[in-house]
Amino acid sequence: MKSVLITRTMPTIVDIAVNTEGFSTLVAAVQAAGLVEALQSPGPFTVFAPNDAAFAKLPPGTVQTLVQNPPQLGRILKFHVVAGKYTQAELIQLGQVESLEGAPIPIDGTEGFEVKNATVLAADIEADNGIIHVLDTVILMG
Repeated sequence: MKSVLITRTMPTIVDIAVNTEGFSTLVAAVQAAGLVEALQSPGPFTVFAPNDAAFAKLPPGTVQTLVQNPPQLGRILKFHVVAGKYTQAELIQLGQVESLEGAPIPIDGTEGFEVKNATVLAADIEADNGIIHVLDTVILMG
């Protein structure tokens, strides 16, 4: 019986987050919520990734409270993920996408590139299983 080795040409979304400075809070949150395996899967996904500074803007103690409540943390993180791979141009054209959490995420391209109440700091970071857009703010449902 032959074994087939699958080689990835690019790092996954999780690999990029783990190996890029400024995403330690996001990586810890994804681990605490048990979402690493899902975000390592083939996808594709579009991930709106808040950087460490975005998490630091939350009220003191918020991140710690969420880490202690994995279901709530999972809902918030799933609100930052969309099924499918969407570039900045495609997202702006759509104007709104549905998150894996189920709630809509408004997209605005009139002045720069905004996702709900967050500004996109870096767009269209290609991964093996999707695309990442870096946010300056953690976006919340509602």
